[in-house]
Amino acid sequence: MKAGIHPDYHKVLFVDTATGHEWLSRSTKSSSETREIDGEQVPVVKLEISAHSHPFWTGTMRELDSDGKIDRFRRRYGKKK
Repeated sequence: MKAGIHPDYHKVLFVDTATGHEWLSRSTKSSSETREIDGEQVPVVKLEISAHSHPFWTGTMRELDSDGKIDRFRRRYGKKK
């Protein structure tokens, strides 16, 4: 490997904010928030979604509709009675 051109690859604690699940891995990502694990300061990277909270992997479907777009779509293109 050529010296000085590769990013720093280090331990990182990933936290799924939806479920609270945490796992230790390695990454080039960094964060200002750190936590001590086994006597070592490790950056904490927060994720909005991971395999532990993603509907495809969990088998649960949920709709996030803050603007009412899904309801508007269903009213416009839904089945006619």
